[in-house]
Amino acid sequence: MFEPSTSAAVEDSPPRLRDAWVALAGLSAVFLFEMLDNSVLNVALPTIGRELAASTASLQWVSGAYSVAFGGLMLLFGAVADRFGRRRVMLIGLTLLAVVSVLTVFVASVEQLIAVRALMGVAAAMTTPGSMALAFRLFEQDDLRVRALTVISTAGLVGLAAGPTIGGFVLAVAPWQVLIVANAPIAVIAWIGIRAGIVADERSHLHRDRIDVLGAVLGTATVVGVLLTPTLFVAGTDVVAAWGAAAATVIAAIGFVVRERTARHPLLDLRLVAQPLVASGLAYKAAAGLAMAGLSYLATLQLQFAWGWPPALAAVAMLPQVVVLLASGRFVGPFVHRVGLDRAAWMSAAAVVSGLAVFALLSRFGYPWVLVALVLVAAGMRVVGVVAGNNVLRGLPADRTSIGAALVDTASEIATAVGIAATGTILAAVVGGGITTEYFTLALVASFQQAILIAGSTIAVLAAALVAVGVLRSHHLPSQPATQEPSHV
Repeated sequence: MFEPSTSAAVEDSPPRLRDAWVALAGLSAVFLFEMLDNSVLNVALPTIGRELAASTASLQWVSGAYSVAFGGLMLLFGAVADRFGRRRVMLIGLTLLAVVSVLTVFVASVEQLIAVRALMGVAAAMTTPGSMALAFRLFEQDDLRVRALTVISTAGLVGLAAGPTIGGFVLAVAPWQVLIVANAPIAVIAWIGIRAGIVADERSHLHRDRIDVLGAVLGTATVVGVLLTPTLFVAGTDVVAAWGAAAATVIAAIGFVVRERTARHPLLDLRLVAQPLVASGLAYKAAAGLAMAGLSYLATLQLQFAWGWPPALAAVAMLPQVVVLLASGRFVGPFVHRVGLDRAAWMSAAAVVSGLAVFALLSRFGYPWVLVALVLVAAGMRVVGVVAGNNVLRGLPADRTSIGAALVDTASEIATAVGIAATGTILAAVVGGGITTEYFTLALVASFQQAILIAGSTIAVLAAALVAVGVLRSHHLPSQPATQEPSHV
């Protein structure tokens, strides 16, 4: 049986949160990029589709390529960070991110943009897994660690919610390329903060296990196959290739499980995932990520395509997410303290799922229902973003913090990629390739609304099933007292 991670003494630990502001700024910038990137790009998808003459299927991969690379490689780079140094891997990843972001100005086709987005996903996979582990390393006291994670997660969640609004206003005065190039200065800020505020890893804090490269290859192949195969079936251009991809995905998944169960030093010890705290936390994170991705993708397309709203107005329409995230911060601590960590986790995840269900079923009746959906999702994400991640880390051994952080983000990113792939595939199947047309006919609007109902309902059901899994797994936990989270940050 694995023991939960415990606090380890940290030399020269800052006595106050403000004493580590340089490091926290760098780590917050990493999470800001992770959460801001796809959300800020979603509002630009219609503009990108028209300028690059992109089909519906290829347009979904502008977002999906990043999530696939990010989610597929994160466990590998989590293991690499634990082996060669979390700080070193993060600095290399941030350098790659800055360079690749600037390359966007040379993009001339949707295929080139997808390639750039995939490279950005690789850079993100190098930077994110070690960030939670580095935050834990900064402080010796558990309350400071919780507050630090709250600050970092708040930056990410605000970026996630503010992305569509920022993107809409930027598109009103600048080309869409600016939205991606802007990642370069964020990467520079993160690089400076981490380089100046966090000391290099000591050898005693790193393991010497060999990296499970075969497991990483099989895991990445499984993720890519899961996302690519539905698109091939919908496209219908090559049935043999579609069935071949499906078979390869199943084989890769089986191979990954067998490899991780038999390897001397597995990339991911599957026994860790089975721990109640870990399993329930990952299920809640995946459910929230799945629902959030579906809502963000569908709402942006509905406002601009079906309703014909300009990007700036669509950005204003998404603004309630930002308001709720900012205003609800002071209520998170009292809420968690009153209901307990476990109930806070499943209730917040259920709120996110309910928001997507409201959008799928009722958004066709007008913006007020979109507003209700946005508020529910934002309120749920504000809580689940911290609580579920903390549960995962509490349920893991102390020497697996980077892998734990990678698990949390992998669950969220794969769920995001699945949400985008599923919604994009259903839209392509129901509406066809004409979604990027400048004018929607009544028939096309009706078809699009039907696709939203099908896609939103499908994703909501899948996310609800994940919440149910989380609840069932949490029943295996011993009774624990509620934990007080800071009332504000």
